[in-house]
Amino acid sequence: MAALLSETETQILPEAVLEEIPVRRGRGWVRSLDIYIPGVFLLALLFVCFIWPYLYTIPPPVGGSILDAGLPVGSPGHIFGTTAVGNDVMSRLIYGGRTSFEIVFAVQGLGLAVGGLIGVMAAMMRGVAETVAMRLLDVIIAFPAFVLVVVIVLGLGASEINLIWALAVISVPTFARVARAGAVTVRERTYVVAAELSGSKRWQIALRHVVPNIITSLLTFAVLGAGVVVILEATVSYFGYGIPPPGPSWGNMIATGQTTMSARPSLLLIPCITLLITVIALNTLSEGMRRRWGAVR
Repeated sequence: MAALLSETETQILPEAVLEEIPVRRGRGWVRSLDIYIPGVFLLALLFVCFIWPYLYTIPPPVGGSILDAGLPVGSPGHIFGTTAVGNDVMSRLIYGGRTSFEIVFAVQGLGLAVGGLIGVMAAMMRGVAETVAMRLLDVIIAFPAFVLVVVIVLGLGASEINLIWALAVISVPTFARVARAGAVTVRERTYVVAAELSGSKRWQIALRHVVPNIITSLLTFAVLGAGVVVILEATVSYFGYGIPPPGPSWGNMIATGQTTMSARPSLLLIPCITLLITVIALNTLSEGMRRRWGAVR
């Protein structure tokens, strides 16, 4: 019962009641399957997207031969077939996944670094500075994410770099809010108050006490937000505002496959299923991380 109840609770509850309360048992690795299974899948997907093309020769994602156009799934040398212009579908799927993950790493990295810094500093400064900083970020969050991204990309031009900047604009404020919420909780802890009374500077308190206690929450949120970034990138590319064709992207693969859905449904189903499983894996991994590490201590 010690694993379930505190010492005070065991002293208060009668012995008969304690005997009736079931004890939770089970191996740690079994309880962590929601971390291991999606984690292994995502690592395998990253390996295929970033390393596999250097170990095994695959056709280029663009510039295919018109002689190979329209090959069905299972064709020799083209496992998932080819597009109407002869591009290998598996190659476009791999390089499209690489594009998606490059955008995810860049966007979430900027959000974690910049947004986390803003949120922590706002919580440590308090007063008017905290209020002004958070209200300005609330203005950005108030805009619909998809509309804001499209407007920014239209202003800058469709490219992978510009899409990263556009997505980072909506990522930074959300990370700042999560970081501030965690920092506000931690700054009320007794050891933080003691550090302030001892004369430690705010930046020292933030680095020594606040950041180590909220970093797991931020990483958990980063994994959860990665699924949102993948969906947004695919959606923007689907409507033609993201990765410009013929560049590989799951979004523009879905858009192209939709035009031939009745004749060749595989061109639509393959990128859709890959996108769906990837997002589910990211969400499941995030939930597992939240259960195990996400709480602010």
